[in-house]
Amino acid sequence: MSLFTKKEEPAEETAAEKVEKPTSGKGRPTPKRKDAQAQNLRPLVPKDREASRKAAKARMRERENAEYDAMQSGDINHMPKSERLPWRIYIRDYVDARFNLGEFFIPVAFIILIGSMVVTYKWPALALPLMLIMYVYLFAVIIDVAVMWHKLKKKLIEKFGEQSVAKGMRSGSYAWSRAIQIRRWRLPKPRYPKRGHWPE
Repeated sequence: MSLFTKKEEPAEETAAEKVEKPTSGKGRPTPKRKDAQAQNLRPLVPKDREASRKAAKARMRERENAEYDAMQSGDINHMPKSERLPWRIYIRDYVDARFNLGEFFIPVAFIILIGSMVVTYKWPALALPLMLIMYVYLFAVIIDVAVMWHKLKKKLIEKFGEQSVAKGMRSGSYAWSRAIQIRRWRLPKPRYPKRGHWPE
């Protein structure tokens, strides 16, 4: 009896191994080396990166166009964030309410420059007086802008505090750059069609 028992044990072990082998595997065929490498090198970013970049640029351009249209129409709510600051609105209203000598500086300087070139060719003696006129006008513009900013700065501090005239705000350069532009060409557009509407 013991002999038959010893012969049957290997057969039972072989059958058990055959049953256990499928369960120990992955349950799927092993991928080829090329496919495995391709899967590992698959990028984590979207494939169509160029399309997403173009879409982002289109959205940015659309927003910029909307902000530009708002500045042309005077729609404060849709202007760029920097133009919606309360002290910048005050600066614009103050500059737009007064008559600024510098408003016509660019066209006057252009006319004098062209005129001096023509005059120098025909009447050289008149070139110097024309240049003096331009320098006198420039000096008057500088004085006018300085007086304007001196008064405006006090009002800004009283109404909005020192923050409104801090260096980072560039309120001074914002005021004088607007003052030397022709009124109808200013951006953002003046809120009132005529001068004299002083901010409160």
